[in-house]
Amino acid sequence: MNYILFDGSVRNQLLPFTFTRPVADIRVGILTIREKWEHLLGFTTTTVTEDYLSEKYPFLELEKNILINASFLPSENLANIIKGLEENQAVFFDEEPIAFFTTEGQEVDFETFDIIQYAHNDVLRIEHTWDIFSKNGEAIKRDFEMLTRGRKSQPIPEGVWTKSPQNIFIEEGAKIEFCTLNASEGPIYIGKDAEIMEGAFVRGPFALCEHSTLKMGAKIYTNTTVGPHSKVGGEVNNSVIFGYSNKGHDGFLGNSVVGEWCNLGADTNNSNLKNNYAEVRLWDYETEGFARTGLQFCGLMMGDHSKCGINTMFNTGTVVGVSANIFGSGFPRNFVPSFSWGGSGGFTTYKTDKAFEVAKVVMGRRNIEFSEMDAKILEHVFEETAKWRKA
Repeated sequence: MNYILFDGSVRNQLLPFTFTRPVADIRVGILTIREKWEHLLGFTTTTVTEDYLSEKYPFLELEKNILINASFLPSENLANIIKGLEENQAVFFDEEPIAFFTTEGQEVDFETFDIIQYAHNDVLRIEHTWDIFSKNGEAIKRDFEMLTRGRKSQPIPEGVWTKSPQNIFIEEGAKIEFCTLNASEGPIYIGKDAEIMEGAFVRGPFALCEHSTLKMGAKIYTNTTVGPHSKVGGEVNNSVIFGYSNKGHDGFLGNSVVGEWCNLGADTNNSNLKNNYAEVRLWDYETEGFARTGLQFCGLMMGDHSKCGINTMFNTGTVVGVSANIFGSGFPRNFVPSFSWGGSGGFTTYKTDKAFEVAKVVMGRRNIEFSEMDAKILEHVFEETAKWRKA
């Protein structure tokens, strides 16, 4: 069977993260959404996404296909139902399709389909950027169970203080030194070749993905994920940091999502609570206004390749686009468009040639090529977001 993940109706609600990736490649919990589905289905997947992303994330249609809405996180029960779909069958959650069976070239008309309503209480869906952190704790628990079932953890080293050690799983090659791991409120997953340095305090649910590092004295609160090849220090609470991004020094990050290839300068802090305790609103790219989140705690949403200088201060509910460079004193505005250069005193356009020079150096340090496909994607983002830089 050929499995295809599609963006669905929520792509615009997940910007800026879906400027540079399909919905399927958002990380929430330990794994990306794609990795979760592939683990449970036992097959690799392809993607239906925006045309400008399709070269990097290709689509493959075969004679028989099952298309899956990537905004839905899989459960074992849901995956089994989807694997059992037959021609002209679809699984729905209320009015939203989760998955459907098609043949090559078929025009899909759900009026002619046998609709299976999924009524189980295990539905976990990412519909807004803030869902990535607000649902991260539950996603960590699910991934932990899936990844560790029937497996044995590496031993916890001497000198590491633990609580509920049965909820701690350490992959091969991980290095842990004289830290505190409290898994009484949720599991702690430490990925392959990851490192926790001396004096770090960690409270689960928490995921430290492969080849990532917690710096000395880090304070990590519940429902936090540090993606692969990332370095984190200071204080972090209920946040998701995608791969290859760094917050290497002191400073607070809370109720936030940080994309790939980002860097937060030393003593960067974000507010996650308004002074009047009011509901936080976030910039909505579709309506070009500020959307209600229903949340009292909501911090920073930062797209791929964005960076900020030392002592940067981000206000509650700040959205930073792709490849922005922020520096200087004072609070920048709470919507920073992609390819912006500056700070509270104002912004100019961060030209693509300069941005690409930085991306090549940053990615090259990790032995990853900044490819022509990457450049084409960022050039498209540059053009697509120009109207907000002119405002």
